[in-house]
Amino acid sequence: MSVESTLPRVGLTERAERVFEQVSNAFLLLLAVTWVFTIVRQRTGGEKGNLVTPATAGVVTSLSTPSANSAVYVTNAVANAVTTVTGDAAGESGKLRAQFRQASTAPGIVKAALQLDAPLKAATADFSLITPRAASDARRGKLGLYYIGTWPSARKTKGGAVAYTPPSGFVEVTQANQNTPLSQHFRLRDFLTHDQQSVWPKYEVVSLKLVDKLELVLDDLKSHGIDPDGVHVMSGFRTPQYNAGGGDPTGRADLSRHMYGDAADIYIDNDGDGRMDDLNHDGRVDIDDARVILAAVDRVERAHPDLVGGCGVYAGNGAHGPFTHIDTRGYPARWVYGTGE
Repeated sequence: MSVESTLPRVGLTERAERVFEQVSNAFLLLLAVTWVFTIVRQRTGGEKGNLVTPATAGVVTSLSTPSANSAVYVTNAVANAVTTVTGDAAGESGKLRAQFRQASTAPGIVKAALQLDAPLKAATADFSLITPRAASDARRGKLGLYYIGTWPSARKTKGGAVAYTPPSGFVEVTQANQNTPLSQHFRLRDFLTHDQQSVWPKYEVVSLKLVDKLELVLDDLKSHGIDPDGVHVMSGFRTPQYNAGGGDPTGRADLSRHMYGDAADIYIDNDGDGRMDDLNHDGRVDIDDARVILAAVDRVERAHPDLVGGCGVYAGNGAHGPFTHIDTRGYPARWVYGTGE
């Protein structure tokens, strides 16, 4: 007879194990319910209310649902990221994928995309928190090797509102982060000034209010039978020195909204020929196609008066096809360039 066979069997029977598991689950659920009840009473001063946070509910679900992800305990930083994603940060279009933070932390981009299973998956998105580099870091008009230039002093409109205020910070764009989405259709690289091609990192100013408006314009075009996925930004942010003479300067204002990050020149190119498509289907590509985008801007501004701004249509020339300028300057402005109108 072996020594092993003479020893008493240690452990629970299968029936006892099942009973123990059921009791353990019930105990954990009781702890979770008690915890939630305590938090609610603490937040409401003892009054009744349904103020359980999504994170709290997620932990409770995880404890009571075997199939839920067990990694629901998150740090305050991650919880704050979730809050940012699930608030109003997606803009009026619902398509923003980034938010700017004050330069109180180190410049850079923090991804807030939390790849979690239920119960928190519905509260997450592919989102970035972007901290610009302070404008005060610039030396003699440069940030690192990238030439930014200098802005004129703040100016006021006739109504007294400050319309032209020098940027307080610049988004640092690297070769690694240039594809960071700002929204469904736009990325950081789309708004870079078209100069200093070999210099990295580059720096830009871009208004998410502008990006939000652009997305609403694309939605409007889509509702009128135009595929918006071929949108291209011909010109986004411009440094002061580039605005003065870089590229094709015809039709530019000396104090352009592009210098302040809240303007973009766009066209729709779904056939990939590098120029505006025949949006009005009249058999030719001309300034009337840019007017199709202008009509969309008019409709968006009527529906969203807080996004009012300038919109200009430009005829094509030897350097480029027709395009439409859109900005969020805060008051309505319309113009036509290149036709003598």
